[in-house]
Amino acid sequence: MNYDSQNPFARILRGELPSIRVYEDDATIAIMDIMPQSEGHVLILPKEPAVEIFELSVESAAACIRTTHKVATAVKAALNPPGVMIAQFNGSAAGQTVPHVHFHVIPRHANEPLRPHATVPAETAHLRAIAERIIAALPADAG
Repeated sequence: MNYDSQNPFARILRGELPSIRVYEDDATIAIMDIMPQSEGHVLILPKEPAVEIFELSVESAAACIRTTHKVATAVKAALNPPGVMIAQFNGSAAGQTVPHVHFHVIPRHANEPLRPHATVPAETAHLRAIAERIIAALPADAG
């Protein structure tokens, strides 16, 4: 599949669009989802350009999983949800809305339905406050 270098995540990676970053290393970034399905929803993006996971190098895929693990652990510690869902979609039929590989870390609470995917924008100040809590819970050796 051809990679569109003008997709929103590619533009975020180049600094052309704003984001609220919670973690970054040489291969990945983790940002707050601006249309979260639940409070504390974080996205992990590889810096390598790829539409679907099948196009991603093994090294970049491994880096994404390491970052997803770090961020999910911090989300659990910071927000104390009883569950954390980790998801990754490939293709529009699977629910992928941005054509750049990404992983979702979504805190879950019993009897609390998820908001619809990519539809309800959150207040930036609220996202920043949640991000600060997640950043504070990252391990000392993270990033």
